[in-house]
Amino acid sequence: MAIDWHFTPKGGAYASVCYYSKGKFNNPLVASAKSPTTTPQQIFFINNAQVRLEQISLGWKHYFVGASDAEKKWNLYSITGFGLIFGKVVNTYSTTIDTSLYTAPSQPINGKGHFKRLSLDLGLGWELPLAGEVYIYSEGRVWIPTTEYPSKYLFVNNNAPLAAMITAGLRILF
Repeated sequence: MAIDWHFTPKGGAYASVCYYSKGKFNNPLVASAKSPTTTPQQIFFINNAQVRLEQISLGWKHYFVGASDAEKKWNLYSITGFGLIFGKVVNTYSTTIDTSLYTAPSQPINGKGHFKRLSLDLGLGWELPLAGEVYIYSEGRVWIPTTEYPSKYLFVNNNAPLAAMITAGLRILF
């Protein structure tokens, strides 16, 4: 959901809230034996992960072609802002690791957790007036994380999550 405030026909502020369903993926992991006499020396297993992202973004929308109040021609605009990404993670190991005999990977850890990231939000959008105050639109967006404080629930912490999306829908002006 997004709200736009058009201060001029060529630009204005926006605020948006995004919510996404769980993304599911697997990571192969290895637990190593603590003692050289332990057999087997390594246990190979899979981490089944689920990640859900939510984001709040504030920024500026600038029209390169057309204007916010165009009634007949298509518009091309950019989106630039800052956001806060909220992540929820559920990691489930495919096998139980006996931590008295094996050293489990330091990340991702088995269990549920949360993380937050500040982001630079960039995008390019296109819209076409349909009738009156109704527009059809499509946007390409990317959330670039600006903070990298580690989360033990993520397999990789560098630039994570780097999310890109393509959206389409109807915009109604009030």
